[in-house]
Amino acid sequence: MSQATYKKLYVGSQINVINLTDALKEGKIIPVIKDRAESARLAGFGSFSRDQEVWVHPDEFDIAQQILKTLSY
Repeated sequence: MSQATYKKLYVGSQINVINLTDALKEGKIIPVIKDRAESARLAGFGSFSRDQEVWVHPDEFDIAQQILKTLSY
């Protein structure tokens, strides 16, 4: 099994991330969502940022960028 390094596509609010995730899934791209604040909360730590990160496979990055450009943020 090869290990792929994912690329960060977007960082923003949870609402925008949900919208982007839905658009990516319509384009047959399955993103990875990182929520550092939630991870910190579960570990018992605090976090100042509520932003989430959207990561995609490098092979799908160009198509994902095109999908992101069609959204208005």
